[in-house]
Amino acid sequence: MHDETQQNLPSASAPDADKPCDPHADHGKAQSESLGRLLFEIFCAVIFLGMIGLVFYNAFLRYVFSSSYPPSEEWARFLFIYITFFGAIEAFYHKKHIAVDMFVDLLHGAPRKYVDIAATLLGMVAMGLLLYGGVINVLQTVDTYSVATNVNMALINGTLPIMAFAALIMQVRDLVALIRRPASSFTKA
Repeated sequence: MHDETQQNLPSASAPDADKPCDPHADHGKAQSESLGRLLFEIFCAVIFLGMIGLVFYNAFLRYVFSSSYPPSEEWARFLFIYITFFGAIEAFYHKKHIAVDMFVDLLHGAPRKYVDIAATLLGMVAMGLLLYGGVINVLQTVDTYSVATNVNMALINGTLPIMAFAALIMQVRDLVALIRRPASSFTKA
């Protein structure tokens, strides 16, 4: 009985020995997470390429025809706002945001864990303030429209609270992971 099914069975002393073992149980979750991440990255790439295309188009019009197309300037600004805030979500997800860790890297063990927890809590406070201010900004601009494209500015300003909410959720997840992680696993960099 040394076939593949025998290798996937848990031992009798395992805590979940009475539950059947499915080697593909987490495959669907991982696949949907990677698909979601791929779609989000494609969304960000389309925004970025659209912004570059609009700026190039407007520069071409200025240098060749000595005129510009104002809606393309405004759409490029809107796309710049979108790529800034949605790119920030991507940076938070991959933990590639700006961080000053010169002194934190000198710590290890419990002090490092407590400093990381405090930093995460302060980050959550900052994201909470951004979320609150972003919602107020959106509510104040619900009846405001852009000049050249007549776009409701709440759609443009709505990216700030979306980014702050997503970053807040990620920081809550990180805080739970930090609290559960043993202090001995925090080492010097």
